[in-house]
Amino acid sequence: MVINKIQGFYYVESNNEVFECKLRGILKKTNNKYNCVVGDRVEISEDNAIVEIFERENMLIRPIVANVDYLAIQFAAKHPNIDYERINLLLLTAFYYKVKPLVIVNKIDYLSEEELTELKERLSHLKSIGVPTFLISCQENVGLQEVEDFLKDKTTVIGGPSGVGKSSLINFLQSERVLKTGEISERLQRGKHTTRDSNMIRMKAGGYIIDTPGFSSIEVPKIENREELISLFPEFTNIDSCKFLNCSHIHEPNCNVKKAVEENRISQDRYNFYKKTLEILSERWNRYD
Repeated sequence: MVINKIQGFYYVESNNEVFECKLRGILKKTNNKYNCVVGDRVEISEDNAIVEIFERENMLIRPIVANVDYLAIQFAAKHPNIDYERINLLLLTAFYYKVKPLVIVNKIDYLSEEELTELKERLSHLKSIGVPTFLISCQENVGLQEVEDFLKDKTTVIGGPSGVGKSSLINFLQSERVLKTGEISERLQRGKHTTRDSNMIRMKAGGYIIDTPGFSSIEVPKIENREELISLFPEFTNIDSCKFLNCSHIHEPNCNVKKAVEENRISQDRYNFYKKTLEILSERWNRYD
């Protein structure tokens, strides 16, 4: 398995050894950044050349990694404050690339009991769409064991903005390398990036964590039409069909999605994000028609 890629060299782990490899033949000639990526399962020759890349189960584009079990979406409860819209964007990205998402919120030690209750309520809808949620404190060692038990023997990408404690969580989970923990800019409430490329890091419990350069520039995926967008909102497909088969869930009467939002069976945050995403995509589709 490719665990790292640096300037044309591919670091491949096999039987607990790491080999520095180069691409061979047609793989090298294509010179495509997607032809061999971190997470790929490959065949290597005796002279450390990658001669075959096996079929992928999935692949994320940003960061470019393959064969991922989970996308762990990590934010901080405070410092910097949690960005609910970006959580929804990362959930959309995970569903689009067919990677199971989970949400981790660090720094709950900064919250009062009232704020913690409010946070749990704000995230309660995630359970209804099958997204596991972990509220943790790396500083106080709260909830870390539950995260480790859940991710055991899996391959997991950890994504989210800088400064939310990803390095601290990875330091707890990993078996060897220690990451530099980033400092927080109090003035800007934004973290300084501490990682520059994607690395697969072995976890002490088994499995791998993929440390990424961050998700500061993530955009709405290349969704082709409204039907595909709707399919990426599990809560929309879990209710009865609307009166109109091609319902956009925006303007039509007798829309069961809008009714579910009014009855709090679908999160208002999620519905607002759906409407905003549809607007963004509609402009994109019209631009290229």
